[in-house]
This record gives sequence, structure tokens and C-alpha cells, in this order.
Amino acid sequence: MKTCVLIIAVVLFSLLALAQSQPQLNLMPMPASVQQGSGTLPVTQSFSVSVTGAHDAALEAGVQRFVAQLSRQTGIPFHPKAGAAATLTVHADKGLEAVLKLDEDESYQLTVTDAGAQLFAPTTLGALHGLQTFLQLVTITQSGFVAPAVTIKDQPRFPWRGLLIDVSRHFIPVDVLKRNLDGMAAVKMNVLHWHLSDDQGFRVESKVFPKLAGMGSEGHYYTQAEIRDFISYAHDRGIRVIPEFDTPGHSRSWFVGYPDLASGEGPFSVENENGPSSVTDPTREETYKFMDKFVEEMGKLFPDAYFHIGGDEVDGKFWDGNPKIQAFKQAHGMKTNQDLQAYYNQRLQKILAKHHKTMIGWDEILHPDLPKTIVVQSWRGQESLAAAAKQGYGGLLSYGYYVDLMWPAARHYNVEPMSGGAASLTAEQQKLILGGESCQWAEWVTPENIDSHIWPRNAAIAERLWSPQDVTDVNSMYARMHAVSLELESLGLTHDSTRDQMLQRMAGISDITALRVLADVVEPVKDYNRWSDEKGPIDFHAPLTRMIDAVYPESDAAREFSNLVQQFVQSGYKDQAAEARIRTWLTLWRYNDAKLHPLLQQSALLQEDIPVSQNLAMLGAAGLQALDYLDKGQSEPDLWKAQQMAVIEQAKKPVAGLLLMVVAPVQQLVEASGEASR
Repeated sequence: MKTCVLIIAVVLFSLLALAQSQPQLNLMPMPASVQQGSGTLPVTQSFSVSVTGAHDAALEAGVQRFVAQLSRQTGIPFHPKAGAAATLTVHADKGLEAVLKLDEDESYQLTVTDAGAQLFAPTTLGALHGLQTFLQLVTITQSGFVAPAVTIKDQPRFPWRGLLIDVSRHFIPVDVLKRNLDGMAAVKMNVLHWHLSDDQGFRVESKVFPKLAGMGSEGHYYTQAEIRDFISYAHDRGIRVIPEFDTPGHSRSWFVGYPDLASGEGPFSVENENGPSSVTDPTREETYKFMDKFVEEMGKLFPDAYFHIGGDEVDGKFWDGNPKIQAFKQAHGMKTNQDLQAYYNQRLQKILAKHHKTMIGWDEILHPDLPKTIVVQSWRGQESLAAAAKQGYGGLLSYGYYVDLMWPAARHYNVEPMSGGAASLTAEQQKLILGGESCQWAEWVTPENIDSHIWPRNAAIAERLWSPQDVTDVNSMYARMHAVSLELESLGLTHDSTRDQMLQRMAGISDITALRVLADVVEPVKDYNRWSDEKGPIDFHAPLTRMIDAVYPESDAAREFSNLVQQFVQSGYKDQAAEARIRTWLTLWRYNDAKLHPLLQQSALLQEDIPVSQNLAMLGAAGLQALDYLDKGQSEPDLWKAQQMAVIEQAKKPVAGLLLMVVAPVQQLVEASGEASR
């Protein structure tokens, strides 16, 4: 018995030692199964790749991109030795379909040893995912670049893992969209939801109805040749492109060139937000003849089986104010505007089916008279998602994944599609939940800053939709997301680098050291609070050149500082290393305003941020004094504490749309300094 216990103890100790000796793999999304081995595979100038199995042009192109990216990551120009065995062997049984479909087999198995690596997949799609995983495995060591020995068996949890990009409010050029496709491929997202029309712009060339883009886009739209090229680019990366043309609401841009479609009176314009608006008239037969021709043209341009009609936030006042529409409702026994919208959607669904398309729409399209083939995209939450599934409809979750709301990555990461009402679904109903999509609406982004609003937080959402449900460690997520963020920049995304360029332009100088200190600890206001700060309708032509437009949605410095304060408090104020680092931060902030103030004063774009800088300095001073009281074991005077709490309350208020994200941990230090000696 003692011998058995001893053996078990030795085995457990060995496993623990092995686990401690193996660093966390910076993989994101985390694969379904990872078994680390011993040793590493060197990545040297002789690195080479061979391809077996299906001869697929998409896989060959994917391998070429993989080698080019690996060269960029390592700085190594590869020169394989003639006749030498390949370092990495890639095998796919089946090539990429001409038109990608839902439920494609995306699985793969990757094995890395010190002698070589093998990647096997049933399809090219799985092989492309495996190549991305290999890129994330490669790290720098004292002896050079290596990939750790590992066996990975991987497949996605959900078949639909998308990103919505709105290009109607602010037009986003094709080259910016393409680099975001590269980012999506890196984290194994497989659907680009292209929101192509809204009140502010219709962004697709139509040759059947040329006035849609000709009059509804202010000249900013995609030609059909550009769209075909973009879809091909996405296809080669295993990404489907789903168009969204919003109707019957959010459709003012349609009416600029074709006012007869509208329920209300024009004239309509995309240039003036204060001008007349309306929604589509669902009572005219001419509306359906128009939509039939439009869907036929767009259906050929966008080959995917799914076609998004929007269908959300239909303002019924335009139907209520039209006597002809009210008479139509009464004649057809319709009691509500929801009944009228359901009628419109049924007619539109039949048109889509005629052209071999499956309807997708937002929550509002859900109606029992629509066939079970439609897909409901939920911006309302898991309860709405579950309600659709219980009625037999497929569903996608976007609630909780709106990256334009400026939430931290952890908050998005903790949104579980199968929680809430969805958790109680039957096994068959759960299969109807296809996955989800993150959403980047474009009220507050331009081609310059859109990357930083999407990345790297979007990688956390990608992991939630790919990885097993029990992959939930937030600290691990942040560590891996930081590593993946560096890779994304090397792909051409500008989420990290653009901020400094924007700040330098605002400052008018290249040395922005002090400005960067401030920018590092602020975030834009959350949710739709920026809308409430605006006086009147949003000017979609205004340049987005303020500090709120440049700073990151999430402050890494503030998160690190908050973690340090938690560590210090939990140690009973004894952790000297943590305290030293806290003092370093507080001292930096305490004296930064003196350096920054002259720069803020001389810039018309930065003057509004002067109070934010002053508040940061006062927080630094308060935190340092609180630490002094804690070190001495003294209770701070009541008057001092009242003064500091007033400073803290002032610093909590947003200024120029910015939030100081270090207020809460400084408040914790101030409050702790009054409790430590009691």
C-alpha cells in the first residue's frame, strides 16, 4: 500500500513539474484538445512545406500566405534545401467548395515533434485553420524560433462565427476590409456580415437600379467588380460573405433615387440627417416587383445561400400616418404594424426562395407564419434566441458582442450563447443555435480607427464561438489575446499603431510621451452614452479626430494597475513588490499633468482634455498619500479623506467623452488607508 502511494505521489509530482515547465501556449481560439509533448521543432532557413491529398488552388495559395507570414513573424527568408524532407506536411482529403456552405467540416489535427510536423484535415478549410494554429505556436527562444512539440485535435463548437461590419454610416474602403478578413482568418472566424445599406448610405453598385448607389451613396460605394474580387479574397481564406440590405426600416438611402418605395413624402437625402425619413411601403405591388429584380441581381453577385434583410427597428409612425396603408391593413384584417411587417417579410421571403436564398433578419422578423428555414439574428439576448429555437427557427447571437459599445474583452468573453433561456433548450433545439456574430456599427469609426475598435477584443468573441464551453479563464484569455494582437499587427491590421499617429496629429509634434501616459489610462464612454453627449443628430460628415476617437476601447494599463491594487490589498498591505509598482504608476500620473498641460493648451483638438489630465494628477497624489498612511499604519484624517473622495467623485465623471479607468483602484487605496489601523 505504501509503495502504491509512493508511486502515485511520484507520478503526480512528475506531472506537476512537467506542467510547470511547459509555458502556456498562446493559441486563440483555444483548440478543442491540446496535448503538449517534449522538445521543440526548430524553424530555420531550411523550413519547408509539402502538400499532399487533394490538389486545391486555395490550399496552395493558403500555404504560400502561411510561409510569407511565418517569414514576417520570424524575419527569416526561407531557402529550403533541395531534396530534403519537408518540415511541415499538409494533407487535405477534399478541396474548398466553389461556394462555402454552413456546416462545412472545419476540423484538423496538427502534430509537432522535434523532427517535423504533420497537418491532416478532411477539407482545405480545416487545413487553413491548422496553418493558423501553427503560426501561433511559433515563438522565440535563446536558440532561435521554435514550435513546441504538441498534438492538437480541433474543431469548432459553432459552425457560424461572424463579424458584422457596417459600411453605410461611414464608408470603409476595400483594402481596410481585406485586412480585417485576414484578421478573421487568423482567429478562425468564417462569416463576414456586410451591412451594405442603411439610412446614411447605399454602398453597392446596382446595374438594374443604378440610382440606388448613384444617388444614395454620395459617390462612396463598391463596384460589382470590387465586390466579386472581395468575395474571392474572402473565399480563399475560408470566409463566407453575407450581404445585408436593410428593409423595410433603415432604408432612407433607397428612397433618394426611388422615392415611390417610401411610405412617406420626400424629398429624401443621405446628406441631411434632419431631412425627411420613412420606411418602405409594403402595400404596393410595385414594391415587390422592385425587390424581385433587386434580389435577382444581388443574389447573383453574392453567391452565399444566405441573404440578410435587416428588418429591425421599423418606425411604424410612417405607416400610421399614411391613410392608404391604414386602409390596406383594415382590408386585410391586420391589427398591428407587426402584422403588416410580417406580411411584407412573407412576400419578401418568397422572393428570396425563388432566387435560391435563405432569409436572415434581426429579432423583429420572427413570426410563426414564416417558414422554419429562416434564421433569426438576436440583438436582444439569449431569451429571444431561445424563443426562436423553441419555435423551430435557427438563430445567431449578437447580443453581448457589439464591439462598438466599447466593452472590455472580458465582458464579451463572458457572454455565453447557451446560457439564460438557451440553457434549458432540448438537444434538438440547441442544434438550431448556429453560433453568433460580433458587430461593428459605423457611427463612430472611419477607415483610420476601425481596426482598433474591432481588434484585439474580437479575438475573445472568436474564442467563445470556437472553443469548448468550459474554456473560460479570463486571465489566460488576456495573456493569449495580447500575443495574438502582435500577430494581427504583423498581418497588416493597424489596431495598435494608429493611436499614436492620431495623437501625434492632434498634438502637432512627434514626442507625445506625456500624452500617451494619459491616453493609456482612459477609455471612451460605454454603450450609447456618446450619443447623449451629442447636441442634435449625428453629423456623419464630421471628422473623427478627437482623443475619444483615438484611444483604445480598453485600457491595458488600468487593468494591470487594478490587478496590482487587488494583489496588494489581499496581501494585507504587505506585498512590497506590488506596492513599489503601484507607487511607480501613481508617481508617473502625479507629475504628468505638469508636462502635458502646455501641449494640451496649444492644441485646439486637445484643449477639451485638460480636466482629464488634471484629474489624473490629483488621483496620483491621492493614491500616494494613501500608501503613506498604509505604510505608517495610521488612519488618515477625516478631512483629508473627505477631500480625496470629492476628487474621486469628480474624476468618475466623463469628460470629453473619456473615462478615467484608474479611479476605482485609487478609491480602494484611499478607503483602505482608513481601515488598516482600525
